[in-house]
Amino acid sequence: MDVLQDLLNYYGQNAWYVWEQFYKQFLMSAYGVLFGAIVGIPIGIFIAHHNRLSPWVISLANIIQTIPALAMLAVLMLVMGLGPNTVVFALFLYSLLPIIKNTYTGIRNVDPAMLESGKGMGMTRLQVLRMVELPLSLSVIMAGLRTALVITIGVATIGTFIGAGGLGDIIIRGTNVSDGTTIILAGAIPTALMAIIADAVMGWFEKRLAPSTRLKKNPANQV
Repeated sequence: MDVLQDLLNYYGQNAWYVWEQFYKQFLMSAYGVLFGAIVGIPIGIFIAHHNRLSPWVISLANIIQTIPALAMLAVLMLVMGLGPNTVVFALFLYSLLPIIKNTYTGIRNVDPAMLESGKGMGMTRLQVLRMVELPLSLSVIMAGLRTALVITIGVATIGTFIGAGGLGDIIIRGTNVSDGTTIILAGAIPTALMAIIADAVMGWFEKRLAPSTRLKKNPANQV
């Protein structure tokens, strides 16, 4: 109970500071995933249509994912300097694997009969992609974005080591004082809540974009 009371007191006294760091961390994570989507989704589509390249591209994304976050930030810091831009770039790199892999999987799993139907109707390759492949694979792509966002929220915490701010600042303050459990929790709990909320919201979008859900909402589209 003492820890809980201390935690509530800390939030009461530092509410604006905690919110500011929460907002910074969310923005860094969101921008990292946004840039990851801009780059990763087209790459996933491309390798789905050129399957020979998929092992190489996915292997490269896997290698990036295995690099420890601190090592990644240390290397990028030498090139890009300190600050949030370096963290955003690192988060962009970490978000590529789930986005590319899910986009590739979603496009590859589209029913070939649907593709043939589109071609039979006279659609161009771009029209088949826009009107058949992407709508049917959207929920799988969304699952990749969901995974990427949760990953980046966790990784963004260590951005504090290169002066990017975020909830990691609060956690580090707790580790630098004696009996800093309350301060550590004050940073760790909002980080966990951010990840849980992001996962729930993205999961809701994923279900809404699933083909079966959209067919139920629009029965007139069913053949």
